[in-house]
Amino acid sequence: MGRLTVRALRAVLAVVFAGTVLLQVLMLWTVISGNDPEDGSLPLTAFRLIVVAGMAVAQVALYCVWRLVAMVRKGTVFSDAAFRYVDGVIGSIVAVAVLWFVVTAINAPGQRDDPGVTVIMAGIGLAVLGVALVVLVLRMLLAKAVARDVEAAQLQAELDEVI
Repeated sequence: MGRLTVRALRAVLAVVFAGTVLLQVLMLWTVISGNDPEDGSLPLTAFRLIVVAGMAVAQVALYCVWRLVAMVRKGTVFSDAAFRYVDGVIGSIVAVAVLWFVVTAINAPGQRDDPGVTVIMAGIGLAVLGVALVVLVLRMLLAKAVARDVEAAQLQAELDEVI
């Protein structure tokens, strides 16, 4: 990965992280202060708290991606340490899907006249879980690459002994 690419990705990650922190603070302030510009109903407050939790989960994923980019830059991504961060990304995606299903469940009673909205929202949740499965497949590919890297290092060591 080139230096420019790493810097650009880190800049994007930093801006998104800062933006989510700002939004979390503003949403929590709205909930805590009681200065709700809307009606302050329970579902609206629940939605805000779910959004705050969703942003916290996204921040975990951003941190994990930041660490993986650092590992790629250093050339250490093909190690067991990378799995912790890939697992963090997978867990974050699954957590976002669960939060989305909670939002769908809270929103469903208001959609009795048009249940299609609830079905579409559930489909979006399933699609998010599908993304988690794609990342899980990529994790399996990383595991194979790490195993091949270890095997190649062992073969190189044996070859060095022979020479």
